[in-house]
Amino acid sequence: MELHDVWFVLIAVLWIGYFFLEGFDFGVGILTKLLARDRKERRVLINTIGPVWDGNEVWLLTAGGATFAAFPEWYATLFSGFYLPLLLILICLIIRGVAFEYRHKRSEDRWQTNWEHAIFWTSLLPAFLWGVAFANITRGVKIDREMEYVGTFWDLLNPYAILGGLVTLSLFTFHGTVFTALKTVGDIRMRARKLALGLGLVTAALGLGFLIWTQVSKGDGTSLVAMLVAVLALVGAVGAVKAGREGWSFALSGITIAAAVAMLFLTLFPNVMPSTLDPSWSLTVSNASSSPYTLKIMTWLAGIATPLVLLYQGWTYWVFRKRIGTQHIADAH
Repeated sequence: MELHDVWFVLIAVLWIGYFFLEGFDFGVGILTKLLARDRKERRVLINTIGPVWDGNEVWLLTAGGATFAAFPEWYATLFSGFYLPLLLILICLIIRGVAFEYRHKRSEDRWQTNWEHAIFWTSLLPAFLWGVAFANITRGVKIDREMEYVGTFWDLLNPYAILGGLVTLSLFTFHGTVFTALKTVGDIRMRARKLALGLGLVTAALGLGFLIWTQVSKGDGTSLVAMLVAVLALVGAVGAVKAGREGWSFALSGITIAAAVAMLFLTLFPNVMPSTLDPSWSLTVSNASSSPYTLKIMTWLAGIATPLVLLYQGWTYWVFRKRIGTQHIADAH
């Protein structure tokens, strides 16, 4: 295996980590409107992800940085061709972070309501747009012989990509609902479990359609295995939440995300961005990668830094592992 193949796998792992972690806090943000009945319950939801949401976004920064360093041609074509949707995601992430920090700075009802609206919409839009983006990467886009995207924004809104967006939106919301059931006590926990059952069925229907479409058009034997793992894990997650085993349900919904993302990367390889104009113009792990020397240095640095980051993030989740409820929220603000 060449180093550019190794870095393709590592970037896939980074995206899996990002969607696993950021997926549930996108879901919790969406639940501030779908599940919470009043401001105190919204504060419970926000507090479940308050200590970890910013750490989850480190995975996105790392995935983007690794793509820039390991596959500069992929990075350039992706970020120029997908400029508008990625810019919208970036704006949402900025506003979302500001909303978490500013919501409680003033006690006025209108102030807090506006920031709560911002949390909801800036969680929902990225959850949908990430699915649109990755579905287009998997499907292929209009890339010319100069490795430039020559399509339009509207070309990205094709039926396959829109279905991909609906899948990530529903899957992240389900993942967040299970996380809420795992992290809360009392009535909000019971309602989260009930909502997760309904969301799980919707997610299963959308996800199965998208994965079958992907497998039929792009897949092989290895992607079929990943698809089966994703489907079985999602079924198991719904069954576990019905049985009141939130820990198992959260782990299985995370496996669903990991297997689904792995399937997309398996269908891509050895391409990183297929061209729909001419397969010979596709960006691959070889023609889009950096020099072997650059990849070698990156491998050494990643080998040193990655365990430290994982240990720190694992410690953070351990420290803030306890459940919370409305009884833990003060009446002020």
